[in-house]
Amino acid sequence: MTQLTALGKSSQPAPAARRGGRRPRRAIVLNLVAVLAGLLVWTLLATVGVQGLPTPLEVAAKAGELIADGTLLGDALASLRRVLLGFLLGTLLAIPVGFLMGWYATARGLLEPYVQFFRTIPPLAIIPLAIVLMGIGEVPKVFVIFLASFLSSVVSTFQGVVDVDRTLINAARVLGASDRTIFLKVVVPASTPFILVGMRVGLGSAWGTLVAAELIAAQEGLGFRMQQAQLYYDLSTIFVGLIAIGVLGLLMDRLLLLAERRLTDWQERR
Repeated sequence: MTQLTALGKSSQPAPAARRGGRRPRRAIVLNLVAVLAGLLVWTLLATVGVQGLPTPLEVAAKAGELIADGTLLGDALASLRRVLLGFLLGTLLAIPVGFLMGWYATARGLLEPYVQFFRTIPPLAIIPLAIVLMGIGEVPKVFVIFLASFLSSVVSTFQGVVDVDRTLINAARVLGASDRTIFLKVVVPASTPFILVGMRVGLGSAWGTLVAAELIAAQEGLGFRMQQAQLYYDLSTIFVGLIAIGVLGLLMDRLLLLAERRLTDWQERR
């Protein structure tokens, strides 16, 4: 095992070669410039271009109203709860299923047809079936988000296991490592970057499915609030909902990106 550990360490880049630990200031400046430019274009379109389009100041004022009366916070917490529950359940199931498919040929043969089949069906198309089978409570909403997260993550995990360098596995076997040791010490670490990328894609799918999921007789949530605003042509509220979803999704993605950098610090980065 000492030799196996040494083998793993020898393949890791030197600390000096590690990059990307901190975002460079130039990237942050460019992000700020992009945001300011977007706000400027939005303001120009609202004032001289698209009729009925609210300005950033009008949207900010509406956001202040929704924050003051507690509506925005309540909707954000309701949507965040649904997304987190569906995303976590989907990821927790996708990782072991992906490992099984990648490590055992029998499991791959049994599970892959179902995974590939359901990947071709948009989760939104499952909504009518979910309503019939699960009612109109929280379960169908979470299930649709769970399905979107699961299908994104399971494929990435499976691909990560399949793409593990066979040289590392063969070298570990030559050194006397058991299958269990190879799986835990070689396959899992090598698959971690794929798993985390799959989680980020799954998170995006979860938020992308949220608005449609809240069509199922929801009484609160950002998607529900946007749909209600649509009935009254309240574009400012719709924009507030869109921005809230984007900000929450971005923050969660940044947390996953931070975890990715911590867990894959051994990788050489550009």
